[in-house]
Amino acid sequence: MFTLLLFFMSYAVLSYSTQNVHDHTFTPTHILRATAQNITIDCESRYSVVINGSDPGPIIRLQEGTTSWIRVFNDISDQNFTIHWHGLSQRTAPFSDGTPQVAQWPIAPGHYFDYEIRPEIGDAGTYFYHSHVGYQAISAHGALIVDDFGKPPYEYEEDFTLLMGDYYNHTDEQIVSGLEADPFDSAGPVHAIVINGQTGNAGFANAKDDSCAPHVIKVSPSKTYRLRFIGGCAKTIVTLGIEDHTDFEIIEADGQYTKAVTTDHINVAPGQRFSALLHTMSEAELRAANRSTFWVRMENRERRQNWFGYALLQYEPLEGTLPPALPVKSPVTLPQTVYNWMEYALEPLNPQQTDEFPRVSTRTLHIRVALTGLWNGNKFTTAAHWAMNNVSWTENVPRSPYMIDIYKNGESAIPNYEAALSNGGWDPANYLFVAKIGEIIDIIWDNSNIPETQYHTHPLHVHGGHVWDLGSGNGTYDPVANSKKLAGFTPLKRDTTLLYRYSVDGVANTTTGWRGWRLKVEDAGVWLMHCHSLQHMIMECWAGMQTVWVMGNASEITGRYPEPYVSGYLDYGGSAYGNATHDPLVTHFFPED
Repeated sequence: MFTLLLFFMSYAVLSYSTQNVHDHTFTPTHILRATAQNITIDCESRYSVVINGSDPGPIIRLQEGTTSWIRVFNDISDQNFTIHWHGLSQRTAPFSDGTPQVAQWPIAPGHYFDYEIRPEIGDAGTYFYHSHVGYQAISAHGALIVDDFGKPPYEYEEDFTLLMGDYYNHTDEQIVSGLEADPFDSAGPVHAIVINGQTGNAGFANAKDDSCAPHVIKVSPSKTYRLRFIGGCAKTIVTLGIEDHTDFEIIEADGQYTKAVTTDHINVAPGQRFSALLHTMSEAELRAANRSTFWVRMENRERRQNWFGYALLQYEPLEGTLPPALPVKSPVTLPQTVYNWMEYALEPLNPQQTDEFPRVSTRTLHIRVALTGLWNGNKFTTAAHWAMNNVSWTENVPRSPYMIDIYKNGESAIPNYEAALSNGGWDPANYLFVAKIGEIIDIIWDNSNIPETQYHTHPLHVHGGHVWDLGSGNGTYDPVANSKKLAGFTPLKRDTTLLYRYSVDGVANTTTGWRGWRLKVEDAGVWLMHCHSLQHMIMECWAGMQTVWVMGNASEITGRYPEPYVSGYLDYGGSAYGNATHDPLVTHFFPED
């Protein structure tokens, strides 16, 4: 029966898959160009990889149920480049997840690649795009919004996109060199929190340029606005609040509409996205307060060093001037802890998702997160790297992308399922995690503190779809106790959640803190699960905090898109990649609108 179903699925795909030369007659929906250049940020100059000449890159808006083409040029002379469509990877065409050496070859210098994306009805929400090569994503990123096909379920006058980032006054090359060094050399604390390219480290009167001045959010009285918060930081967890505005309503997380939950502040970690409704003051309230501007305070969390920045909420068209200086004392009091924010609180708005949530799993896999290396005197004396169940991965490991290997070598490139089950989930012959289509897997992430006694908080991200967030807790996972918490509650599907540390220090070689996911394996392919801290993804050249998952067998992965539709994607710089002298031969995998 399954073979017959797979045949009809393949036939349906092939019935509208066509190969087309994208010559001068083809017009992409959006164009992105990656360059490496000096940019101004925090009123300093930094050599950075950027998209369309700025950090952040342009906002891209897509429509539910519509196919879009995004042409990405790599104009960097000495680096590869890709774009990952964070949170939408299951809606991209094959070889378009943007994960080099996993699902596609990177875009070579001087080449371009046409990404095909088709969000489905129900995908409306907040996403972002970023490079997935090296440390480029600290500056090569931008907001990606999927607009509702019809009227949104919540009413608001306007939306504002607020992309959070962080700034180092070291170059990407300097940071990566230290992370891969022996002994390990941390890049140290970030130098600023960034919001839409501005740090807010200087007042309006003394900022040398806009890059270190506060970002201004202009609103009108008695209105409702949707604020889209995007965690585009390299490693910073940001806590944010607005002076005298304490009635945020969370309505979306990671591209999923939620039942409204009220909060007085926002937490956003690398990779996460939240939408919150902001109800502005009335003119009468503003006149009584005798003011038209309110500070937005941003602070970091879960790091040894503390830093902050400011933005500004400005009411128009009321009379008023921008405050010349930053506050001497913080006008916003923000909680110091993050581990209880929105935990067991977010439920899907769509009642259909309640019925879709599987109440039991077919197997449970614990993945222990640990740091290796020799530690002495509060510093590493060797190289350091993160491991997940004693396996690590970076894009430097494979000679060719795993999905390409499956297309070229068939079933021999698929990891051994039984070997993986007896080895912490991954096949020791190729270091790949494996799952079968139809499985429902509870993945329990366990936080460890080897070799130092300090714990770390990790933003964990899954490619290829969303997972049900089973929650988190201190200590070790108790399935019975957690099932009681979930009784009568439907968890939201997420793609990025936090594995908390709960305490800063503890006894070495112990586990404290867990995060649970329930994954229904539906999308055949090769997908990453990884920490979204760029430092942790890179640490040591061959050993980043990333895992590669092969979901499905060879026929399930390749059967939907066989030859000749994939031939141009199987080699570095293949015919599906264009350059100044070659128009790419591109397969249209999704139906035309």
